[in-house]
Amino acid sequence: MDPSFSVKYLDPTTWADFALLVERHGGVWGGCWCLGFHPEGAQKGAHRRAAKETRVRDRSAHASLVYDGDLCVGWCQFGSPVELPRIKLRRIYQQGAERLPDWRITCFFVDRQYRGKGVSGVALSGALEEIARQGGGLVESYPEDPSHRSVSSSFLYNGSISIFERQGFSRVRQIGKNHWVVAKVVPESLQDKPPSSPRKG
Repeated sequence: MDPSFSVKYLDPTTWADFALLVERHGGVWGGCWCLGFHPEGAQKGAHRRAAKETRVRDRSAHASLVYDGDLCVGWCQFGSPVELPRIKLRRIYQQGAERLPDWRITCFFVDRQYRGKGVSGVALSGALEEIARQGGGLVESYPEDPSHRSVSSSFLYNGSISIFERQGFSRVRQIGKNHWVVAKVVPESLQDKPPSSPRKG
């Protein structure tokens, strides 16, 4: 991790920092507010900010937030398939899916002033650490392989496949022309848990 960056998690105490980052970029991707992968994500309109905040306050939205000092400069969203059912290329994905993962990583966003500085990698690492703390399991994502074409980093909403491969993900199968299902089993972490906390299984 770049020593100038730190990671916190999206919750009611960090909502204002997350919201400021989104507002600096016009709501992100046409006012998405990182709601698009949630069940209600197809609904358009100004209500999306409030809908995302409600999810954060009732703990049904998860993300790792990357900070430069006190400024939130990027995030990586993760959650269960129940929380995040609306993945891209879903019909193609379902044709070859043997089982649903325990967790999905669905999107990244980096402040325009911080792109190319490793923020996405820090955000992914932070997401995996929190997934481990919450019990671990099979983690999937659906990044793009841009190696054979030129694509702006601002359009790689699910990150590039190289970010995931550097952190131990393996390619499972291709979906669509440029995207892959990648997966990794993350073991449960006992950090920050009481000694008597039972292990799964």
